[in-house]
Amino acid sequence: MYELFIANKNYSSWSLRPWVLMRELSIPFTETLIPFGNLPDGTTIADVSPSGRVPCLKDGQLRVWDSLSIVEYLAERHEHVWPSSAATRAYARSAAAEMHSGFFELRQRCGMNCGICAPLVDIAAPLALELERLNALWLKGLEKFGGPFLAGPQFTAVDAFYAPVAFRVQTYGLQLKPAAMQYVARLLELEAMREWYAAALKEPWREEQYEAAVRGILVEDRRSVPQSA
Repeated sequence: MYELFIANKNYSSWSLRPWVLMRELSIPFTETLIPFGNLPDGTTIADVSPSGRVPCLKDGQLRVWDSLSIVEYLAERHEHVWPSSAATRAYARSAAAEMHSGFFELRQRCGMNCGICAPLVDIAAPLALELERLNALWLKGLEKFGGPFLAGPQFTAVDAFYAPVAFRVQTYGLQLKPAAMQYVARLLELEAMREWYAAALKEPWREEQYEAAVRGILVEDRRSVPQSA
């Protein structure tokens, strides 16, 4: 069975992508969560991942790191990771790659922090441009392939790559076009997304760098009391 190494569910958008894909496609795996820092026995992320980053997938003696590489590795072994149609698959791969390598303003100004509600006071112009692009990208997929997911009726890897954006929209009160907001709601209602979110709220860890990076006005913290409290 696969073993997937991930970090804090509250913060780790990269970990969420292969995790939610494997859950939604019923690909069996065991999960090993290594908090940013290390495990009680001293194990660190660098001990399990060649890059020193998560996610990292272990398959026997083989280690596969980076979310996009993990997805492609899984696609070679399991059906339905990508759409079956070549044209649809081209859109899905392009959209996933764009998320993987772009949307820097969204990442910087709206870092993933599942457990809080912190609406942005204003939307800076660079972020507004990226939200416009997000609208266009999502609406193209939803309209061209008929929804309810970006590449058609089934959840695929491209949806997994945008799953962290759904949490960002929820956390920071971002406003998108109605069809895009419906897509966000659809992602948040997935069983795997609800499971991830519930676990994120129960995590006791707080990482100062991620907490300090929150740009919005904190109006609610839904997380459990941290260990240090």
